[in-house]
Amino acid sequence: MATAHNDIQTYDIQTRYADISVLDTGGDGLPVLLVHGNSSCKEIFRHQIDYLKGKYRVLALDLPGHGASSNASEPQLAYSMPSYAHTVIEVLEKIGIERLVLFGWSLGGHIGLEMLALYPKMIGLMICGTPPVSTGANNVALGFRPSEHMGLAGKADFTEEDVKNFASDTVGVNAPHEPFIFEAVARTDGLARKYMFEFFLSPQATDQKRLAETSEIPLAIVNGAGDPFINSSYINGLNYRNLWKGTVFNLAGVDHAPFWEAPEVFNPILLEFLDEF
Repeated sequence: MATAHNDIQTYDIQTRYADISVLDTGGDGLPVLLVHGNSSCKEIFRHQIDYLKGKYRVLALDLPGHGASSNASEPQLAYSMPSYAHTVIEVLEKIGIERLVLFGWSLGGHIGLEMLALYPKMIGLMICGTPPVSTGANNVALGFRPSEHMGLAGKADFTEEDVKNFASDTVGVNAPHEPFIFEAVARTDGLARKYMFEFFLSPQATDQKRLAETSEIPLAIVNGAGDPFINSSYINGLNYRNLWKGTVFNLAGVDHAPFWEAPEVFNPILLEFLDEF
């Protein structure tokens, strides 16, 4: 079912595990895909969609079990970073995308890192709030800071208080807290958090540190300096092969979602990255 608004279309793509809701601005520009974080939705990228449309073909989707996409038919198989990456690639192939730059936030950034090894049509990757970590719980822990609500990231059943806390912390305590942000958290299939987190900590997980450090395509990293979830010194200290501008951007005064909290600061950096392709 396609709906259009100011030339922006929303339509569903059927994939192996779920029906995926896609927002597509159309146009002839380079396709840019925006991938949201854990228990969020594509609408979180409103400021980037408005900023880039016309110059770029902006695509945003809801992951399985999130937003307007369906819950996964096989939750234990579908809800992992590698499986999410395969689902995203399946969507892009069905749309007919030939080259792509991806911006991924938090979980979306982890999916982008997975795609470095899986999707040669991706020519650039920007990540935000996403520590590239090696396999194993001890290595994963290096990339993150213990925070009050970090445990919610893998919790299946949310109370109303959990919804409020997770929504507030992930978009930033000082960011605009619009109703759709809380609705997205409440809507998310709790198994998506549970199985994703279990797989992320398992020995079967991907070595995303190696992928980030050896990537031949430009990797841009833009974080909020106040992000309560990530270990900035860990991310800043990795040995990247092709880090855009040779530096990790740590934006002052913003938290886990700088693109939402401070789009006026974030968007020009994203545009400068995209304009290199």
